Amino acid sequence: MGFSVSGSAAIVFAGMFIAFGLFHAAASDSFERVTEARQAEGDTALDQQNTAIVIRSATYDNGTDQISLDVENTGASALSLNGTDVLVDNEYVTGWQSGATIGSDSDTDLWHPAETVTLTISATTRPDRVRVVTAHGVADAEVFG
Repeated sequence: MGFSVSGSAAIVFAGMFIAFGLFHAAASDSFERVTEARQAEGDTALDQQNTAIVIRSATYDNGTDQISLDVENTGASALSLNGTDVLVDNEYVTGWQSGATIGSDSDTDLWHPAETVTLTISATTRPDRVRVVTAHGVADAEVFG
């Protein structure tokens, strides 16, 4: 009878040791994931605060049926053209990136602070409104009078 009590106590302690080890690993991993998510959220919020754009000019040419936009990055973050969207009268426009130029360079996707992007969009009629939206949701709009 003495061995069965000692043996069962050893089994119980071993089980508790294994259970605590599993619990500690899971809790530690969860804590690290939450910490990383909070840091990523803070980085995204900082990028959003440092992002700003302004449409400097917007014209519609009746002869060519094209909208020309000059949009300046007035924030402190570099932006990507592929992460930027354009809406014309609430319609999503695709394919405008291929004809866009940053300064005089049409081969780059990176849009640095204080640089202006010039883009041309085909439109069959004069739009009422054009909106440019960055990857962080920061936007500017131009209303055609």
